[in-house]
Amino acid sequence: MSNRLILAINPGSTSTKVAIYENENPVFQETIHHSAEDLAGFHKIVDEYDYRKEAILNMLEKEGYQLKDFDAIVGRGGVLQPITSGTYLVNQEMVKDAYESKRAEHASNLGALIADELAKKIGVPAFVVDPVSVDEFEDIARI
Repeated sequence: MSNRLILAINPGSTSTKVAIYENENPVFQETIHHSAEDLAGFHKIVDEYDYRKEAILNMLEKEGYQLKDFDAIVGRGGVLQPITSGTYLVNQEMVKDAYESKRAEHASNLGALIADELAKKIGVPAFVVDPVSVDEFEDIARI
């Protein structure tokens, strides 16, 4: 098996965690902290999109990585339609769902959006893993 370099992005309320994996092995991890002052100018979480994307790109450049180095980009799945746990290829319906934040406004919605754009720039797949909206309840549990 050839070595694959994977960029993982996990946006949270006050930070964005970034990790780089070579196959399943972590080779780099960093948390980009976002101060209350930095986030104060954004009215909605989706408005933070460019700010967080640029923070990720700046961190990668500082560490000596270029986007073209990666074979896949993975984002934390957001509050999407209820689905079972797993890894999902980002598609346009998912991007629309995350952007519109119909179910809830949550920083994790940015995971699919940023992964999708960065992956498209370099022609690799974008994925989300175990979105916040994972729903594996049995029908009886809903009563």
